[in-house]
Amino acid sequence: MKKLIVILLLFLTPILTYSQIHKVLDSEQGSPISYATISFGNGNGTFADANGNFMFSKKWYPDIDSLYISAMGYKELALSTHNMPKKIFLTQDVSELKEVVVVAERKRKYKTKKISAEVHKDYFRCWLPTVESEIAVFFPRNPEKSTKIASVYLPVKVESSNKNATRNQRFSTLFKMQFYANNNGVPGKHLTYEDIIFRVTDQDKPNFELNISEYKIYIPKDGVFISIQVLGYTDKEGKLQQTKKYHEVETRKGMVKVSTTFRPLLPFTDKIEGYKTFTRRIFYKNRTWQRFDEKYSANNNLIKNNDMNYGMGLKLHLYEDE
Repeated sequence: MKKLIVILLLFLTPILTYSQIHKVLDSEQGSPISYATISFGNGNGTFADANGNFMFSKKWYPDIDSLYISAMGYKELALSTHNMPKKIFLTQDVSELKEVVVVAERKRKYKTKKISAEVHKDYFRCWLPTVESEIAVFFPRNPEKSTKIASVYLPVKVESSNKNATRNQRFSTLFKMQFYANNNGVPGKHLTYEDIIFRVTDQDKPNFELNISEYKIYIPKDGVFISIQVLGYTDKEGKLQQTKKYHEVETRKGMVKVSTTFRPLLPFTDKIEGYKTFTRRIFYKNRTWQRFDEKYSANNNLIKNNDMNYGMGLKLHLYEDE
């Protein structure tokens, strides 16, 4: 028995030595800040979980000496990874604080309209999601009717890419959905609606329906951009796991950091007219949105094949009276 205890201690010592759980908190309330962004610089990073916890391991990231921690409504904080405190406090930024939007809905007649999602199962026509990327799709509003978003349809490829696999690979991935105003055809100000956290697993259908009716989200007159962003894999209970977000690959030019991709894959399509899809890498300082077209990349295979839009769809409630 004593030998078993010694062996377990020897096994756990490296983990305890190199890894430490940190908690991101509101400096005034002392409450956890859910899903805060933890940037390592150079386009890499991770997220805190629902309770504000994240794990940083020098064993995983030996070359990282600084972290940048941010969340909507708070000032960004830069920290050295040397002797980093277990409790990290963010200060509220008054200029960026979200307004609390209370919508008192009265019963009104409405018609249901569906904008179909474009779903396919072609592995080579899919976006490989990483935590550094956010994808936003534009939807206009009916000019004559108040329009509420009842559901969002998200095409996903849940099957394994390995044709010889006897069964699908298991996965459970946490996403965040956000809403942006239309700023002359580009995602603009982050709208005041609550961010929506949801999970997709290998058991879900290829046309994943996310019912968001309870959030009372109405499309502005200039339209809306709806975005999704990977937070990472979860455990069986849906709690965000701390997994390494990039791998180091040795090349002729030296070690290159390659972002970890997460399932499900996201089918892109050539069946949507116009350029309605934008992407950005959220761990870069400027977080600039780019339209997904030829200017984005001349070498991207999706763009070469004219698969320039993510096939997101909607279920809408069009109200008869204003």
